Amino acid sequence: MKREIDSHLEAWKESPIRKILLLRGARQVGKTYSIRALGRNFSHFLEVNFEEHPEVKTFFEGPLTPQLLCEKLSGYFDIPLVQGASLLFFDEIQACPNCLKSLRFFQEKMPDLHVAAAGSLLEFVLGEIPSFGVGRIQSIFMYPMSFSEFVAEVEGTGLADVLSTVDPFRPIDLPFHQRLMDAWRRYVVVGGLPAAVRAYIERKDLRKCQEIIDSLIETLRDDFRKYQRHAPVDRLAETFRSIALQAGGKFKYASVSADTTHYEIKKCLGLLVWAGLAYRVHHTDARGIPLGAQVDLRRFKALVYDMGVYQRLCGLDLSSHLIADDAQLVNRGSAAELVVGLELAANNSSLVRPELYYWHREARGSNAEVDYVIQRNRDIIPVEVKSGGTGAMKSMHLFLHERSLNLGIRLSQENIARYGGIQVLPAYLAGHLARGELVDSILNGPTSGQSRKPSQEIQS
Repeated sequence: MKREIDSHLEAWKESPIRKILLLRGARQVGKTYSIRALGRNFSHFLEVNFEEHPEVKTFFEGPLTPQLLCEKLSGYFDIPLVQGASLLFFDEIQACPNCLKSLRFFQEKMPDLHVAAAGSLLEFVLGEIPSFGVGRIQSIFMYPMSFSEFVAEVEGTGLADVLSTVDPFRPIDLPFHQRLMDAWRRYVVVGGLPAAVRAYIERKDLRKCQEIIDSLIETLRDDFRKYQRHAPVDRLAETFRSIALQAGGKFKYASVSADTTHYEIKKCLGLLVWAGLAYRVHHTDARGIPLGAQVDLRRFKALVYDMGVYQRLCGLDLSSHLIADDAQLVNRGSAAELVVGLELAANNSSLVRPELYYWHREARGSNAEVDYVIQRNRDIIPVEVKSGGTGAMKSMHLFLHERSLNLGIRLSQENIARYGGIQVLPAYLAGHLARGELVDSILNGPTSGQSRKPSQEIQS
C-alpha cells in the first residue's frame, strides 16, 4: 500500500543533516511496512525485530559502541552494514530498552549509517530513559490510513485525484460526489488499519475485517499486561473502552468506573494518549491565537485512534452496516464527529503530535458547542459536523458573531456550496482542512456569485 508518510521517510533518507529516525504510532498502523518499503531503496537492509529474535538483546548488555554492535548484528544476520548504503531497522524496540539507549551513540559515532526504529506502546518505555536522545533523534508520527489513502487503495488513484484537485467554489460533479460519499461511509465502517483495509479490498468481507480488529484489540490488552507497572491492566482496558463509549461528549472520569479514583483514570488516559491510542480534543476559548494558549485542561473530549476499533469497542457489528441507511451509518455514537477528528489528526504534520480543539459554552438555557476549531495562520475557523445533508447552525452563528469572524465551515453529506459566511464541504474533505491549502483557497478565493440563498436550517 502506498502511504503518504513515504515521502517523509524518503526526505529523511536524503537529508544531509539526518538524525536517527524513530517512527512512532499505535500497533498495526503500518510502521514496519513503510520502513521495509524504504529499505528497498538501499543496497542492504537489516531488520532486527526484538520480539521475533529476543536472543539479540544480549548484544546490548555490554558496551553500546555502535561499531561493535554493527559488527555483531551484521555477523549474526549475515547482512552488511555499510555507512551510506545500508538501512539498519530496529523493530519492536520497546522490548530492548538498552537498544533505545544506544540510538544516541549511533548518531554521534556513525552519523552516515541510516538507522531507524519503531515499536508498540513505545512511549511507556521512553519515559523511563532520562534525557533520551535529545537533539539526536527525529520522531515521525504515523496514524491509521487517512481517507485519501483509503480511497486510493479501494477505489483507485483516479478517484483519489478528484480529492486532490477540489475547487471549493465549484460543486464536485455528482457522479464523483456520490462515489466519494459511498467510499466515506465504508471508511467510517472499516477504519484505517492497513490489515483491515486489505481484507476489505481482497474479500469485501466486513466480518473478516471485524475479526482482524478484534484480534488487534486483544493484542493491545496483552501489551497492557507488559506495562502494568505503569497502570493496572483492567484500568487501562476500561479507560480505552470508555473513550469509545463517550465519543462526541465531554470526557467524564466518573463514567469510566465507579470503583476507580479520578487520579487513576487520568493516568490511564494520559498513557493511552501518549501511546497514540487516543487523542484529546481540548476546549478552547478561541478568542485569539494560538488556540492552545486558551485551553481549559479540565474540559476535553477523547477520541479512539481508529474508526474500526471504535466500532468494535462499542460492540457494534460491522456487518450490520450493510443494511443501515445513510443517517444510521454515520450517526451511531457520534461517529460523524469522531471520524472528522481522526481525519484532522491523520492529516496533521507528521513531525508533531496532533492538537485538536473544540468550543463549548455551558450556561443556563444557553448551551452552545462547535465541534472543532482550527487555526490557519492568523485565522480562527469553526467547523461543524452534520451527519446528514442539513442541520441547524445556531452555535456556529453565535461563535462567528461573538468573535467577529467571517468564515465557518460545515461538513456534511452535501456537495460544495456557500451560504453567506458558511462554507459547506462534503465530510470526506475533512482531512484537507488540516493540510491548509483548501482553507487558504476559501479564505483568499472569490466569493462573489458563489453564495446561495441561505436555507431555513442554516438561518435558524
